[in-house]
Order: sequence, then structure tokens, then C-alpha cells
Amino acid sequence: MNILILGSGGREHALAWAVKQNPKCDRLICAPGNAGMAAIAECAVLDINDGGAVVGFCEENAVDFVVIGPEAPLANGVADRLRAAGVLCFGPSQQAAQLEASKAFTKEICDAAGAPTAAWARFTDAASAKTYIRDQGAPIVVKADGLAAGKGVVVAMSEAEALAAIDDMFDGAFGDAGAEVVIEEFMDGEEASYFILCDGENALPVGTAQDHKRAYDGDEGPNTGGMGAYSPAPVLTDEIAARAMREIVEPTLKEMAKRGMPYQGVLYAGFMIKDGQARLVEYNARFGDPECQCLMMRLGAQALDLLLASAEGRLDKAQVNWADDVAITVVMAAKGYPGSYEKGTAINGLDALPEDSMNMVFHAGTTMKDAQLVATGGRVLNVTARGKDLSEARTRAYAMVDQVNWSEGFNRTDIGWRAL
Repeated sequence: MNILILGSGGREHALAWAVKQNPKCDRLICAPGNAGMAAIAECAVLDINDGGAVVGFCEENAVDFVVIGPEAPLANGVADRLRAAGVLCFGPSQQAAQLEASKAFTKEICDAAGAPTAAWARFTDAASAKTYIRDQGAPIVVKADGLAAGKGVVVAMSEAEALAAIDDMFDGAFGDAGAEVVIEEFMDGEEASYFILCDGENALPVGTAQDHKRAYDGDEGPNTGGMGAYSPAPVLTDEIAARAMREIVEPTLKEMAKRGMPYQGVLYAGFMIKDGQARLVEYNARFGDPECQCLMMRLGAQALDLLLASAEGRLDKAQVNWADDVAITVVMAAKGYPGSYEKGTAINGLDALPEDSMNMVFHAGTTMKDAQLVATGGRVLNVTARGKDLSEARTRAYAMVDQVNWSEGFNRTDIGWRAL
């Protein structure tokens, strides 16, 4: 098969790495890709948010299967354009992708499906949002309704912080994403992620993970797109996961189908777990980043078979074969992230690191410039390792981190601390 993966981050590098191992993959193209992906695939210049351009590219290159990595092309209806043109595609429709593209839409679906989640209210003006916050008090959660690259959420521990978040969002800190704001009850507990493949009718869980959102050790500092993750997440036990499928995921999928927008692709459910009960924090319409890096390390070549089963409506006949092991990924980010940071800084030392089924560095924001690897994004590298347990995987990952020569980068040193 000729396979096209859309995206340029660590998630897409991990997907490409897993897909490449499957003998069904004859030709692998990544658009736009990054320096890491260029080592294992062809990289193409393509506007991945333009459905017509993507369809045209697939026709010119005889692409058999498209895997959509990030959320923006999904929200822009690229999957719809591909399906209309008869191109097999992994990723939900524009309507179904509203589960990520609109926080308010997700809340309405949860209310209709009876899925346990935080109490909420939606606002289109700052004054009423602030009145609500003063009535409710803190802690409280303020979310930009639309897509904000994982950064449009403020968990405000004080009323002043919540009011400042309202000002930021309505003043355009997150662009159009903040034109509407959803304010939620603060839920305490432990967060974990559950990944479920869907084909419009059937659902197949493909793994759990726990992400570390805060920038600094001890879960301090601002929220980020994710500074590291590990899989599986012990807090999401088989019993809790099964109950969450019954009470949250399956009712959501039924409600989506009832509304004429059946969900096809991966559904990422973020849960808050307390006293053995999961409540929904959020849905995403794509694999998490950096959770995907851990999942792909553990799934390997079978990932492509599972993605194809989802796209072809065959999940009722598919199964996941898990090794009894653990994977961890440590994000190396540019100093200053998630705020402003310098681009174009040199990275050395990766050539000496192992690349195999137990150890990988997945690239996120990198490019090659005059034969030198340079950082071009905020989150730049995902140093990923597997082990028989979390302790072994973590030791292996941090040993690789120590060998990366990048003085302008930083990373958390405590990924996996909750489980350990």
C-alpha cells in the first residue's frame, strides 16, 4: 500500500515509525513531516488543512490510505473530502470531530448521553462569564471553546486567575478558539487517557496512558501540550476502564450515531478518576501527543492493521495484542515553552542513540539546515523507551536524554512519578 500520514509532530513520527514496520506498507509519505520522519519516509510539501489539495495529492501519488494525525485537518473536514473522493482514510468526519473542536458540543453530547462529567456553563461575553466565576468561586476551570493546540485550558486555583483567563480568552489570546468560553466545575482526582478505535459501529480500546501537562517538575508551572507520558496507566484499572466504556464512551458513540454523525477514527477520552469512578474531562478526535509515542512503541507493526480495521469498518473482527511491558516518553522542549522561545538552535548527540523496538527518539519540532539538526518548535524531541516495568523504561529514557546535546532545551525529570 501507498500510505500518506498528515502532520509534522512527534505523534505523526511515532505513527510513521509503527506503520513502516508493517509489510503492508510499500511506500510511506509524510506531509509536511519533520527531520525525524524524513529518515524513514518521503516528506511532501502540502497544505494538510486543504481537503482539495490533499485529495489531489492522493490522486497524483496513487495513495491507498491516509492517516490524519493532528486535529486541525479533521476540524476542517479533510476526512470528508477524502471519503467523498473514494480514498480510504483514518480520522473522523468534520461533524464528529466537534467532540474536540467544540467543548460546548461535547458537553451537550454528554448531557444527552447521561455521561458523567463536570458541571458547566457556556459564555459569549466576558461580563457574564466573570459574574458566574464570582458566584461559583475557585478552584474552577476556564476553557476556550475551540481548538487551541492543547493550550486553551486554565485550571484556576484562585478567582483572580480565573478572571484573568477570561480577559485573555476574550482578548484573543487563543484567536477564534476563545470567542466562546466554557467554564467548568473543578474536578479533583488523578487524570488518565483512554484510547478507543471506532469504525462508526464498533469500538475497540487500544490502550491507556497518563500525560504530564504542567511544564515543570512536581506538576508546577503553566499548562502545556504535554511534557511526557507513560503507558499503561495503572490508575485506569481494567474495572474502571470497563465501567467508563459502559457509562461514558458507549453512550457518547450511540448519541453521535443517533445524530447522524457516526464516529470513525480514534477517540481519545481524558478521564478524572477518583474513588474508583471516572468522569470525562475532555474528548480529542486524534491520538494524544505525547501519549501516542508510548502507544506506538508498544503496538509496533500491528498499529497499521488496527487503523485499517477502523477505516474499513472491521473492528468487530480485530484484536489488540499487548506485550506485558511499559513505555515512557520524555519531551525535550525549547527553553521558554509554552511561552516564547528561540527557534533554529542546534541539536547534537542523536546519532549515538539507539533506534530499535525498545528505544526511539521521535522528532516533533525539528528540521535539517545545512546538514545540522535544528529546533523549530516548542516541543522538539520525544525520547521514548520500553521496559519490563516503568522503572526500567524510565531509567532507559533518561539515560538517552542525558546524551542529547542541546543547551537551549529543557525537560521534566519526574515523568512517571505518580505511578512510581
